[in-house]
Amino acid sequence: MAVVDDAELFGNAEDQRAYEDFCANQEAVEKFTLDKPALVCRWRMSNKKVPMLNRHIRALSERLVQGEPLTHNMLSWAKQHVEWSLAEGDYTARDGVLMLVIDVNGNAAMTVGEYEPLADTSAKALRARSAEARSEADETGVAPELLAAVNNGELVFVAPADECLCGTATLIEQLAQTKGIPVTRVDIPAQLKGALFLVSDEHGVVPAAETDAAESDAATVAFFAEGYEKLRARR
Repeated sequence: MAVVDDAELFGNAEDQRAYEDFCANQEAVEKFTLDKPALVCRWRMSNKKVPMLNRHIRALSERLVQGEPLTHNMLSWAKQHVEWSLAEGDYTARDGVLMLVIDVNGNAAMTVGEYEPLADTSAKALRARSAEARSEADETGVAPELLAAVNNGELVFVAPADECLCGTATLIEQLAQTKGIPVTRVDIPAQLKGALFLVSDEHGVVPAAETDAAESDAATVAFFAEGYEKLRARR
């Protein structure tokens, strides 16, 4: 996985000048209408910050636009622009959603909107969202939402074994590891059993409304949801 390190980019004056020119070009691009979107990321905010920004940027570094990875300059610009723009921006959605859009030409823009919870959290609806995100992953390399389940004390993601997980999924994976919970992956959603839930960069942990899972497995999903919300609540 690529590591985004500003110090690495600014190792010499030439690199720093290239980065500054890139930033200036991006600022100019935002004054115009972007071309057809090739990648859209939606990251949940808290108090004018993106709590899992580093996780999201690491996942972004694994995404593809038109079959090509994003440049180091783009990744560094995205990280710095999020931090500066959210802190200084004049907007009301302090706990909203930040949307990063990168078009087919590699130009990028950001915007902030209100957060809207999912209206339908049925297992059918969560499976549909996961399928849509899987189609996106086929093009960009990373799914922004994953279907998951806890069954007999084991956490299972619907994702290829070698695929980079989205930022929120890496948090859930880490929470599982702290509790000694085994983590596996399957390719087919129908293989999931137990307490079903959606893992989303925009919505966090969303348990299916209906479940006949064991109480202990449902409690583990609740533990993941609580851990996610605790991180979001940090000021």
